[in-house]
Amino acid sequence: MIEQFSIAGSTKETKYQSLLKALASLLKDEPDLIANMANVSAAIKEVFGFLWVGFYLVRGEELVLGPFQGSIACSRIKKGKGVCGASWKNEKSIIVPDVSQFLGHIACSSLSESEIVIPIFKNNNITGVLDIDSEHLNHFDETDEKYLSQIVEML
Repeated sequence: MIEQFSIAGSTKETKYQSLLKALASLLKDEPDLIANMANVSAAIKEVFGFLWVGFYLVRGEELVLGPFQGSIACSRIKKGKGVCGASWKNEKSIIVPDVSQFLGHIACSSLSESEIVIPIFKNNNITGVLDIDSEHLNHFDETDEKYLSQIVEML
């Protein structure tokens, strides 16, 4: 059992590289998606200290809250609504440097300043999204998108 999740690295990229290796080991023997999402969200939050890290799962025409780390969150998001719903509808990752500038942003927390959403694909269909919020403006970039996309592929 892993009680402490420690990642070495001084740059964002080296932290992600270490995280990928650690998650591969952690997830390899666990077939349950919810258990793996719970551990992935905890690991990402622990390594990077983001405000909120979690998953929304496609259920009909809505995204429904899945495993997460952080404060209470929105339970359901319609397709095309907010950053998560837009990522689902457009089938692509979205980086929002300033959530106040995103038309239709859903403010689950007033502390959120920037956001990244990565869609999860299975058999060419989106089954959910990874949503990460930061209390800092311009917190996310292409490095985050690259490695977070690799993490969701592991699921």
